Amino acid sequence: MKNIKWVFVLYALLALLSMFAIGISVGLRSFPGIIISILILIFVMGFGFKTKKKMRDQGLL
Repeated sequence: MKNIKWVFVLYALLALLSMFAIGISVGLRSFPGIIISILILIFVMGFGFKTKKKMRDQGLL
């Protein structure tokens, strides 16, 4: 196994937590909570893909 890129582990955990928040919000029937959790998920995943592309362009991946 090669070196772990901890920044990607952090992004994955944040995305996972936002998915959990979506499920909890659905269970609580909180429409604003669902929308906010989805927006956070989109932001975190988008930022992760952006970081991955940037690191790939720099030759770090």
